[in-house]
Amino acid sequence: MTGKIIKGIAGFYYVHVIDSGIYECKAKGAFRKDKIKPLVGDDVIIDVISEEEKTGNVVKLLPRRTELIRPAVANVDQALLIFATKNPEPNLNLLDRFLCMMEEQELPIVICFNKEDIADEGFEQKMRDTYERAGYKVIFSSTKEDKGINEIKQILQGKTSTVAGPSGVGKSSIVNMLTEGQSMETGEVSEKIGRGKHTTRHSELLYLGEDTFIMDTPGFSSLFVPKLEPVDLYTLFPEFIGPAANCKFTGCAHDKEPKCGVKLAVENGEIAKSRYENYLQIYGEMVNERNNKYR
Repeated sequence: MTGKIIKGIAGFYYVHVIDSGIYECKAKGAFRKDKIKPLVGDDVIIDVISEEEKTGNVVKLLPRRTELIRPAVANVDQALLIFATKNPEPNLNLLDRFLCMMEEQELPIVICFNKEDIADEGFEQKMRDTYERAGYKVIFSSTKEDKGINEIKQILQGKTSTVAGPSGVGKSSIVNMLTEGQSMETGEVSEKIGRGKHTTRHSELLYLGEDTFIMDTPGFSSLFVPKLEPVDLYTLFPEFIGPAANCKFTGCAHDKEPKCGVKLAVENGEIAKSRYENYLQIYGEMVNERNNKYR
């Protein structure tokens, strides 16, 4: 029987099997022997021990399409990053760090600004200019006025998506609206795995139907610093890549160097100033971290 791991706690894996329900499973000893750890999002084959009690064993992991490190999850197709237009004020430095994290893991990204109903005049256009120019899909939503939710549903359809964002932005409200009208089978998921008891510590997939899953992701840190070399940081800012080809010097850090294509693009309004300033801050942190490492 084939299913998908939707949650893992203390050695137990909860496997969702379409039309059959949720099975509480343990992984066979061979996984430990081979140093393979099943992840949330893994497609697996299970042997059923008890159909009545919905228990079984995970006997095989199917090939992973993708594997993220932070959060540790398999087979994610895209990331949905949710920030608020206001209350709390959007921290664009944190947003750009989230984007770097997902870019580093080569994951397609959609940005959602919630609370559109209280946005300051001009905010939407400014964010579209900043992030659509960088190549990202940008959505504005309002759970209060039920705006943008259908667009989000369409983007999620048929995919496994990780949902992330800081507290207070309405992430839970959006997730609740997305999961409204779920089948009894999906309600069973919540009951069986105790949704809400471990929300800050464990990643969990929610089944929305028709091969669509979302993962409410805990624990993203504002202190995230990319692991690549500082000189390569610009590759995590998609709109920097073209202008960087015009830099006079090989290995240009796009900071103090003369005749820098990226700085020229900022001056010409092709790259948002906020994005460039956040790049410089993250770059400085990466350089300091590297220098401290070799002291």
